[in-house]
Amino acid sequence: MTISVAPGPDTQEGIRTGTAESTDSLTAPDIPWNLVIWNDPVNLMSYVSYVFQSYFGYSESKANKLMMEVHKKGRSIVASGSKEQVERHAVAMHGFGLWATVEKASGGGGNSGKSGGPGQGKGKRG
Repeated sequence: MTISVAPGPDTQEGIRTGTAESTDSLTAPDIPWNLVIWNDPVNLMSYVSYVFQSYFGYSESKANKLMMEVHKKGRSIVASGSKEQVERHAVAMHGFGLWATVEKASGGGGNSGKSGGPGQGKGKRG
């Protein structure tokens, strides 16, 4: 004797809803993250500007503008992107001796984390 059990409509809906919710959370657009450089008493302003130019490929004027923001305001968001990308940038900035942190971008304003947007660094590989 073989017994077969077919799931009822309630079970099917529960399975579909559970799968849809977990898939939605996995495929939701990545919330942009910011790379914040903090002022420190160690590095020269010219060095900070040099790092921004050499690592991110920023123009001298943009690098100087960001460096002055770090100097005057105590911090500056110098790049935005996916969490993984921004974390790689933070590790690189630590390698240059700069104080860097990663923070979730506040909703709605400015950069969407797409390549080439404002504050979007190119970075270096390897």
